[in-house]
Amino acid sequence: MIIYQCDLTLHDNVFFASREMGILYETEKYLHNWALSFAFFETAYIPRPYRLQGEAAQKPTYLEVNQEQSLLHLNKAGIYVFPALPITWSYQVNTFKAAQVPYYGKSAQFGGEGARKNYPVNYGRAKELAIGSHFQTYILANKNIIIPHWIRLGKWSAKIKVDTKIITDVKQKSGEYITRHPLNPLDLSTTTRLSLYNRIVMPPSSLVSQAQLSGEYYELSDQTCLPLGVAYGANIK
Repeated sequence: MIIYQCDLTLHDNVFFASREMGILYETEKYLHNWALSFAFFETAYIPRPYRLQGEAAQKPTYLEVNQEQSLLHLNKAGIYVFPALPITWSYQVNTFKAAQVPYYGKSAQFGGEGARKNYPVNYGRAKELAIGSHFQTYILANKNIIIPHWIRLGKWSAKIKVDTKIITDVKQKSGEYITRHPLNPLDLSTTTRLSLYNRIVMPPSSLVSQAQLSGEYYELSDQTCLPLGVAYGANIK
């Protein structure tokens, strides 16, 4: 197994709606591994349909066996991308005008007067990860693969620089351990036991941080521990 360390530097603001609180849409400081997987390997390993119509255009297909655009293609290729750990980060809050749609529109009593003053009745604020924020993640592969130097991520297809190196000093161990790196519990093998953790609530599936686990794992030179046997949807029956 080859372990790649990827250092990610934001060259654009990254936005995805982890939480919606009234008119504020907040981006979580962690980067989800499923989103990163598509950013790294879409078209190279995950087919990208030219056009989707009907129900298929609106339905997520992360772990759908019968769908083309599924993460299960990476399982077959022997590739797995971990969530990204924030190293240094900052936020920028931007205001945007929202469309006049029934499910979002404000009442005339709330926003009508402001509209007469050339101020939008419907607006929102996006709390985005700012340019210059730095993240770190790891990619497991059963053979040498090409990792792109630039990827795009988030609602605005933000540009992110990727610096990659292969980790050579790796020990394989078994037992109880604590990892500082975030994990996706849906991707843990059935032989890995998750005991304690901090939950990171974000769609499409919650992540965990500061987790205490037991099972087989890799220990890297900087004491980072990564579980063995991870695969997309490993715990989904």
